[in-house]
Amino acid sequence: MTITIYPSAISGTIQAPTSKSSMQRACAAALLTKGISNIINPGYSNDDKAALDIIQKLGATVEVGEKQLSITSTGVQPVSSEINCGESGLSIRMFTPIAALSNQAITITGEGSLPSRPMDFFDEIFPQIDIETSSNKGKLPLHIKGPLQPKTIEIDGSLSSQFLTGLLMAYSAAGASDVSIKVNNLKSRPYIDLTLQVMKDFGMKVPENRNHEAFYYTPQAHIPPSKVTYTVEGDWSGAAFLLVAGAIAGDIVIKGLDVFSTQADKAVLQAVMASGARISVEAAQIEVGPAPLKAFHFDATDCPDLFPPLVALAAFCNGKTVIEGVSRLAHKESNRGITLQEEFGKMGVEITLQNDLMIIDGGKGLNGATVHSHHDHRIAMACAVAALKAQGETIIEEAEAINKSYPDFYEHLKLLGATVR
Repeated sequence: MTITIYPSAISGTIQAPTSKSSMQRACAAALLTKGISNIINPGYSNDDKAALDIIQKLGATVEVGEKQLSITSTGVQPVSSEINCGESGLSIRMFTPIAALSNQAITITGEGSLPSRPMDFFDEIFPQIDIETSSNKGKLPLHIKGPLQPKTIEIDGSLSSQFLTGLLMAYSAAGASDVSIKVNNLKSRPYIDLTLQVMKDFGMKVPENRNHEAFYYTPQAHIPPSKVTYTVEGDWSGAAFLLVAGAIAGDIVIKGLDVFSTQADKAVLQAVMASGARISVEAAQIEVGPAPLKAFHFDATDCPDLFPPLVALAAFCNGKTVIEGVSRLAHKESNRGITLQEEFGKMGVEITLQNDLMIIDGGKGLNGATVHSHHDHRIAMACAVAALKAQGETIIEEAEAINKSYPDFYEHLKLLGATVR
């Protein structure tokens, strides 16, 4: 699909999209919580759909109602020998150890860029917890056979926190006691805080968090609830693009975001404030609007998904903006450091990659251009936001990539007054 975006002034009020980080974790917790879980405000992005398909393949029953889901589960009882994680990196890293709670042989597959992403983690860690595993030289497909046996292990958290999320949930469901998961160099700590919060909300046994360096499971007895109601919160990752759109193209109001959320991408507020944009943050809504924008310095090591929207913001800030954490971008839907450099380069923005830094030379104006999403949802949205204040029309190829996380994105831009065809 090709989308054309014309220079536009925007205004109005919009509801933030649903958090797929929250939704996918809720799906996993509902599978592991024996009983009935009602999920309010569920997401329906491609990643959310993948998570729902996975938990059904692993034995859960899902009933779809109006603005809510009812999930019934007796634990991991696979009804299929294969689960497909779509293009979701979180799903494959989180659900693989969960699937290994069963003693059934299961094949894990994926689509898009997922088969090319490194999965060596499983080959290294799974044998330590009695899971048979084989892969295609550290890539998909992955073949596993449990059952997982919780033991004290030590893992590397530098590539992604998502592996740890899966282990934390699986250990809890396996009744881990008097064991710990030790973690070196953990990245994206806020996402682990989100995982622990979701586990708590679903009544799962939550390990003791020892400064994000070890997670210890006590030998205490635990009785989970028979019924859970969980409301999926608004998505700071998707809303980051709306906040940037308001900062560069017009006054808007965004509702549905929890300002006390543990989501890592809530840090976008710091960057928007540092850029000099007008912003007012209240419990019920956030107002943002244009002002003379200045270059800023931001560390995105713990929130690498903010690189695309912040590049769009930095492109309109006078001076050279520096964003730290480029090393976190290599294994996303695309190699985002290179992809951002290439696509924004087409619009006239010079981006330099220097060690772990990205330097954006902004404030010189953008030209409309034909750009490509590289099948990466966040690249498509970043280009779309930048296009609102570019000179001339911008054509985005493979624009349907947004369906991975924010299917309503272009419609939301239209609701705010943008010209999108």
